Amino acid sequence: METIGSLNVFVIVAETRSFVGAGEVLGISSSAVGKAMARLEKRLGVRLFHRSTRSIAITAEGTMFLERCRRIFSEIEAAEQELSQTLAAPRGRLRVSLPLAGMLFMPAITKFMRLFPEVSIDLDFTDRLVDVIEEGFDAVVRTGDISDSRLMMRSVGKFSHRIVGTEEYLARFGIPEKPQDLSAHICLHHKYPSSGKLERWPLRHDVKQGKLELPVSSMASTLEPLVSMAERGLGLACLPLFTVHAQIAGGKLVPVLGDYIEDVGEFSILWPSSRHLSPKVQAFVRFMSENLFRK
Repeated sequence: METIGSLNVFVIVAETRSFVGAGEVLGISSSAVGKAMARLEKRLGVRLFHRSTRSIAITAEGTMFLERCRRIFSEIEAAEQELSQTLAAPRGRLRVSLPLAGMLFMPAITKFMRLFPEVSIDLDFTDRLVDVIEEGFDAVVRTGDISDSRLMMRSVGKFSHRIVGTEEYLARFGIPEKPQDLSAHICLHHKYPSSGKLERWPLRHDVKQGKLELPVSSMASTLEPLVSMAERGLGLACLPLFTVHAQIAGGKLVPVLGDYIEDVGEFSILWPSSRHLSPKVQAFVRFMSENLFRK
């Protein structure tokens, strides 16, 4: 049991990259964490971390050892879950990766937290394609096609886009009747943070009239600023409907060119297929699939 305890300390240090942070998670002093790591390194005969006065970094040997430790704890967790009833109340730490637009999922997530107070949510927001298993996530929410035989997947909802602006903006610049009319408008764009490329507006247009090139007036790497700019009459933005449904219903934003929008996107939840589906993951998958896009 002492060995398992030291491995747990090691995993938490590796995840927090801090003896102080690991101590706060474990409820012990940073010096106790440091001593535990020193004893573990001595027993293994390798250095697991590079230490400096301000930070620590995991070594190549530590990275390899971390992967093994995560597998060990995954198997221990699965064994414990198999011994307990599958209908047991969801509880414990749930580590979830969400896209940057996932901040707009917070109404559904907060409802989940109220419904399952014994589940401790650890949210990681990134548009980076995370390695679910190697990075120790219980579940991730993503769009697009993801082919990984190690993962199980379930759709949590489809969505389409809307081009929106305020009534005041449209009164000033005119209502576009076809995609080519956007050339005379202020267009607010979403920029992918990983590549810096602009997200394409999913518009169907007459190719005989040439390539559709939209003005790039402003851009942002997350969706919330674009919603805010559109609400303030600063231009037209092409946004997923779920991000502006309330504003459209309340009359704050007006959709245009609806007949020319042709795409449908889909969010999915993915989780490790080799891992026993714990009550907390089972509850999260079921709840999000039923509530994420509920209007």
